[in-house]
Amino acid sequence: MKAVTKKYLSAAAIYTASAAAGHAAELGAVDTPIKLALNEWTGQHVTTRIAGEMLKAAGYKVEYVTAGYMNMYRALAEGEIDAAMEIWSSNVSDEYAKQLEAGGVTEIGDLGLEAKEGIAYPAHVAEICPGLPAWEALKDCAGQFATAETLPAGRLVDYPADWGTPGADRVTGFDLPFKAVPAGSEGALITELRAATEKKSPLLITFWQPHWAMSAYDVQFVDLPVGEPACFDDPSWGPNPDATFDCDFTPTRVFKASWSGLADKWPAAGEILTNMQLSVEDQQPMMGQVDVDGQSVEETVDAWMQANPDKWQPVVAAATE
Repeated sequence: MKAVTKKYLSAAAIYTASAAAGHAAELGAVDTPIKLALNEWTGQHVTTRIAGEMLKAAGYKVEYVTAGYMNMYRALAEGEIDAAMEIWSSNVSDEYAKQLEAGGVTEIGDLGLEAKEGIAYPAHVAEICPGLPAWEALKDCAGQFATAETLPAGRLVDYPADWGTPGADRVTGFDLPFKAVPAGSEGALITELRAATEKKSPLLITFWQPHWAMSAYDVQFVDLPVGEPACFDDPSWGPNPDATFDCDFTPTRVFKASWSGLADKWPAAGEILTNMQLSVEDQQPMMGQVDVDGQSVEETVDAWMQANPDKWQPVVAAATE
């Protein structure tokens, strides 16, 4: 713990020097905590805790607020939550666009993750369903994926219900003989991957990268037609002339958003959150340390910040000097 304190002092000292130089007003309401949303997956917790520690190093108080990913945007617009640090463009509710247009929510830049989402399977499943990764192979081997819950259809393990239904949308779009069954949580998705890999059993799943499980379970994506805008509103586009969503997920942008009043209330914090970046190469190992090695998010983030001051201290310094 002493080592953590020592590492953070260099950034905290920036705040002290700024205040002494008469720039404390630029920090804004330092006695009021900045509330950051915690959503339902490990990577988002890592991202958000890094952001929180950067804000603390600048002299702010931080609170973490557990929030449902798909329904948090009204709270964000009303200032009940001040910032959400990892929003995926390919899986975001209509409520987000509504609040953005109304002006209560402001986008504050890309996070820096090179992300992908799609329909996926552990590599051994290609032996069970010959023809993979081509999506057409799923029409012929759906029975291999059937369970008592889905017979005679195959089972697709989709995202948790409050993340949206992108897997179910593809089942309909491609007219696949599958039933999409929502997972209960990110942990439930990982349990499915682990069990299928250990038993060499069939599994089709909606999944994403960055995620430590992509490499741990040799997860592969099904090849789907590129997700162009017409796919989502023109049934005549794509291989199924009677449905939309007969394509891959929209190329994913991962970005940040805030309550629109954040930058006025906490000017330096607004700059810090806007300029914060996190790469797949940094986030993915931390996810593994939490989900595989059993470390807490807090100790994992503390260790990363100690080891990588060059990746976050300059952002704090630029906003507080």
